[in-house]
Amino acid sequence: MIEHRSPISGIATYGDRYVATAGYDNQVILWDQAAGSALTRVVHDHLANQCSFSPDGTLLATSSSDYTARLWSIPDLRLRAVLGDHDDDVEMSTFHPARELIATASRDHRVRVYDFDGRLVHRFEGHTADVISVEWAGDGDELISSSDDGTVRRWSLATGGLVDTIDLGGVETDTISIGTDGTLYAGNDDGEIVVIRGTDTRVVPAHAAGIKRLVLDGARNLMVSLSYDRTMRLWDTSAGDLTEVDKADIPDDVWPRSCAFGARQTLVFGTFGATYRTYDYGARQWLPTRVPPTFGVNAACAHDGGVISVGDAGIVMHDGAPRTELGSLCNFLTPFGPLVITGGQLGKVMDAIGGRLLHQHKSPLNCGAAFVRDGAPHVVVGAYTGEGLVFRLTGDGGLQHVEGIRLHENAVKGVAASDDHIFSVCADTSVAWHDVRTLELVHRIDGAHDRIANGCVALAGGHFASIGRDLKLRLWAPDFTCTTIDTPHTNSIKSIAADGTGRLIATGSYHGHVAVYDRERGAFGPALRPTTSGISSLSYDAGRGLFLASSYDGRVYEIAGTPDETAGTPDEH
Repeated sequence: MIEHRSPISGIATYGDRYVATAGYDNQVILWDQAAGSALTRVVHDHLANQCSFSPDGTLLATSSSDYTARLWSIPDLRLRAVLGDHDDDVEMSTFHPARELIATASRDHRVRVYDFDGRLVHRFEGHTADVISVEWAGDGDELISSSDDGTVRRWSLATGGLVDTIDLGGVETDTISIGTDGTLYAGNDDGEIVVIRGTDTRVVPAHAAGIKRLVLDGARNLMVSLSYDRTMRLWDTSAGDLTEVDKADIPDDVWPRSCAFGARQTLVFGTFGATYRTYDYGARQWLPTRVPPTFGVNAACAHDGGVISVGDAGIVMHDGAPRTELGSLCNFLTPFGPLVITGGQLGKVMDAIGGRLLHQHKSPLNCGAAFVRDGAPHVVVGAYTGEGLVFRLTGDGGLQHVEGIRLHENAVKGVAASDDHIFSVCADTSVAWHDVRTLELVHRIDGAHDRIANGCVALAGGHFASIGRDLKLRLWAPDFTCTTIDTPHTNSIKSIAADGTGRLIATGSYHGHVAVYDRERGAFGPALRPTTSGISSLSYDAGRGLFLASSYDGRVYEIAGTPDETAGTPDEH
């Protein structure tokens, strides 16, 4: 059976005939839209992020974290060309409205244009951070791109140069759409839609959290906005302004990252499951299609003499057997007294063991760390919207919400704690130290990493370590100074953990490699590759003296955790 085995991150349609989906299982699947059945599939070498059809529906462009975009014929998905000049993940590809050209947006800070034979036509440089989206303007004489640098830029196809830079106040903007009249719509991390028409700019408050996707259908004069506040809004653009015509809560299995207009009055959405979901905006209801779960593992840790894990389906597994169903994708596991704290896309802080809802937040949750404050156990949970949610363990085994602290202005990607400090890393490359007792900011370093920081861990004696997309391991001293260490990884480092002494630091990448750094020797051991899928998390099992590496392939691997065994063969749990 053809179906996805990891969440669907991108979706596109061609009329009422085809749906294409791109997934974190590296797969791109072509579906018959009327029947809802899969027709065929192809595979990238890494995560497939987005996809788009050519105007005539004969070609499909796919964008991947394998540093390529690829061009496929429809409906056989035969490879036509590889667009391979990129130096980092390709986030988006889009076809020129009339010519045989494709524009791509990449996390290497550049926009590129290729012809259908895969030849590079233009390379546009000027953004200072990851480029997330790109669209052709009007008849295709210009391109417009948005970036994590907080700007939208216009590029000339004729000259190959920059036409204009639109400063959006430094607020990250993941998504743009362009109307047939040239109106630019930009969705930002403050939940606003910025409407730019000529020299006139208007800001429309739209969502309570960052907007992840805008999708405009000029023929219908409708635009969809998707947000991590778990809502979808439908806007009428016909009057030259935005008028809300529908609003719907997003089901737990839908990932508010991608959407496309489908046949008749429908929208199709990527999900955390094996197939896509459909919303009928004429009837204002989600179609009752069952989405089979996927079983990628996002986190694992030692617990109660065994190993627990959780992932895409929100099902907590104990030594491979289902224990608790939490309802949606979860990102982390943090042992905390009698509890194991978890959370994810729904913004719910939950007890992974008992399944209890402990707190509801407004945006997704990424990470957690336990610490002691004034002699009492506490835990901090890092949120997509930059907050650190601080809780105290109560006498009856519950959580008391103490307060929310502003750790960062963007998504908290990792958090760790020592005796004196809470240390955190952010998607905007910054790191910060907060005082455990007062919860006040002690020190912040902007641009601490060269690319997105993905995780951190506490070491002994007030030291910390962090990793990210820049392929570096950074060791932070108590005086806030840093030692930067080259790693053997060739792709983004996703996860990090340390043994109980802080001597051994394990690092895991999106390409399935694990490499262990020995602080005493000042060197990495040989890199291991227990899986061709990505390493989603690392933790240390102190009872058995080994690292647990969870993977998007649904397994947990054991990595030797003693200095003279770091080259050993990993075991599958």
